[in-house]
Amino acid sequence: MMQETKVVLLGTGTPNACYDRSGPAIAVIVNNKPYIIDCGPGIVRQASNAYKRGIDALHPKNLDIAFLTHLHSDHTVGLPDLIFTPWVLEREKSLSLFGPKGTEKMTEHILKAFQVDSHERINGLEKANTSGGLVNIAVIQKGIIYEDDNVKVEAIPVIHGGFEAFAFKFTTANKTIVISGDTAYSEALIESAKGCDILVHEVFSGSRVKQRDPKWKKYHSTVHTSTYELGEIANKIKPGVLVLYHQLYMVDVHSSSDELLYEISEEMVAEIREKFDGKIHFGNDLDII
Repeated sequence: MMQETKVVLLGTGTPNACYDRSGPAIAVIVNNKPYIIDCGPGIVRQASNAYKRGIDALHPKNLDIAFLTHLHSDHTVGLPDLIFTPWVLEREKSLSLFGPKGTEKMTEHILKAFQVDSHERINGLEKANTSGGLVNIAVIQKGIIYEDDNVKVEAIPVIHGGFEAFAFKFTTANKTIVISGDTAYSEALIESAKGCDILVHEVFSGSRVKQRDPKWKKYHSTVHTSTYELGEIANKIKPGVLVLYHQLYMVDVHSSSDELLYEISEEMVAEIREKFDGKIHFGNDLDII
């Protein structure tokens, strides 16, 4: 049987609390098995939303394997949700979690913070199973970090300030998918991603960043990827489709109109197209690729 592979954008957001964008989280689904990348706020409810829209693999109790690109809060504050909510909904398998150094300590603290809750659920009237709220942690390094009958996952070191950060390359029988996480321009990512079918990459507005406070201009230009840089990256990789997520508009999204944000999104695509003439998808929550 031909393998089926799809990508679901569970959340395309940033640290900004946008009303229509949950925190960064992606599901790669292969043969109805979900693999979660990053745990932004709202992750389990977004998975449930996708399930209600016909993506059967994303029923919460099926969420039992996840990969963290790095430990910034906007990519991890949904981790307690991913650990506990599917367990409350009768997930029996422990969560398998792959992440950079520090993942084990973060998880240890989360489990300790919720130990009163866990004790009551197991020993109280719920009689919850004792396995579904546990976590098996693998600290990752460069190279192949996971493989099963559906997929092979490679961790690619990328540049994101003082964080240890990784992009991930998912190889299935019929697709190659690369997810950047948060990163500055990365030659390692370019080399590993060349010719991939789907490149999901973060991006900020290269023109609008010039209007930002010098501190933020320096920060974003050092640890993230501009539209102009992403055009160069995509031109070298030549993916089947470039999917934009974690889009930083470089304006106050809380007070900006939908019309302005749409205008900026069109600008961002146009800036990328100065260097890349392939297919571009400006990602929104719950898009399926």
